[in-house]
Amino acid sequence: MELPLLYLGLPTSERKQRLNESLEYMGIKHREKHFPQQLSGGQQQRVAVARAVISNPNIILADEPTGNLDSANGNEVMDLLTELNKNGTTIVMVTHNSHDAGYAHRIIHLFDGHVATENIKEPRDYQRHKIQVHGKREMVGVGDGIGM
Repeated sequence: MELPLLYLGLPTSERKQRLNESLEYMGIKHREKHFPQQLSGGQQQRVAVARAVISNPNIILADEPTGNLDSANGNEVMDLLTELNKNGTTIVMVTHNSHDAGYAHRIIHLFDGHVATENIKEPRDYQRHKIQVHGKREMVGVGDGIGM
């Protein structure tokens, strides 16, 4: 997880601090010394999300973020992405899963590489948590029309 911070040229102390904060935020601090094969699918996915957000990006590209997870772990990952979006990170998600797409407030359906439809709506999770979308930050779900 520290590798993106090395590329940014951050000093060791700042890298360690960000790493610890990210592990805490993702709820995997107790697993920091474990190898990937020692983690559950949900924990591995949280590590991937933590690695993606450790450098505080403005945008995250999420390709099937729950594809290999059971529904409970998938919901955890979607809740993490929703929380990141709530805190100002734009999420662009590609998915075939209509449940996951339901978290987005803008859904673009693709068919044969072209935009077939585009819907803007209030997603389930925004209704549940009454999250306000500010400025241009948004969660976008994109699907190819299969299973949507």
